[in-house]
Amino acid sequence: MTALVAPEVPTNPFVKLGWVLADSWTLTLRGFAHWARNPTQILAGLAFPILMVLLFGGIFGSGMQIEGGGDYMEFLMPGMFVMSMAFGIGETMAGVTADASKGVTDRFRSMPMSAASVVMGQSIVNMLYSTVVLVILMGCGLIAGWSWDDGFMRALGGFGLLLLLRFALLWVGIYLGLIISSPEGASAVYTLLFPLGIVANTFASPEMMPGWLATIAEWNPLSSTAHSIRELFGNPGVGGTSWIAENAMLMSFVWPIGIFLIFFPLAVRKYRALSR
Repeated sequence: MTALVAPEVPTNPFVKLGWVLADSWTLTLRGFAHWARNPTQILAGLAFPILMVLLFGGIFGSGMQIEGGGDYMEFLMPGMFVMSMAFGIGETMAGVTADASKGVTDRFRSMPMSAASVVMGQSIVNMLYSTVVLVILMGCGLIAGWSWDDGFMRALGGFGLLLLLRFALLWVGIYLGLIISSPEGASAVYTLLFPLGIVANTFASPEMMPGWLATIAEWNPLSSTAHSIRELFGNPGVGGTSWIAENAMLMSFVWPIGIFLIFFPLAVRKYRALSR
């Protein structure tokens, strides 16, 4: 009998980088295969933000007011874009916990794979999915009456800020998914995303809220991105005299970069620690 010897992990930094990228691409293809086998789950995820637009824009929109005036649908859609990026935390957690509950994570840990490639593969798949969701949601907004008014390049900048936020928050989802390894626990955490998305300037102007709640809403990281993309899209709701409101464009970069710098190493370290 011939003994099977596991390949050695490369030590050369350039070879190791190629090894990580190759493993990441393999796991990305695995994510695409899941899409092909589970189209119902993908369609359900796409339907949720569309229903939210119809609910808040069509039912509650007639009774909502915006500080400074303006069409509520144009105010709402940037908030919906931001909220869909935030809710991606739950989708990422669901994927990570599903792998853990089915033993897939244990299988990966037994292979000569880079820990970074496992989480990177998950992040690539999630970013592509989020891009599709965002494009579809923008299409629904255009049909409902929303539009960008300051040119395509500024709108493209707003699109980029949304993906930057999603990229940062998906590492939060990966880390939480590695800590909470059961689907039931992930569902419980998912409910906490509603306050995160609502106590912000996503659905209402902080100026219309009580003082203490307005402060929390303004300092919510989602508010900085929502404020900035409203400015880039030329939509109503841009204003405020607080420091965080006046520096929203700066903070729309600072918040995601800070979140990434905290949770990316935590996610990789947690995955490595699973095998100890």
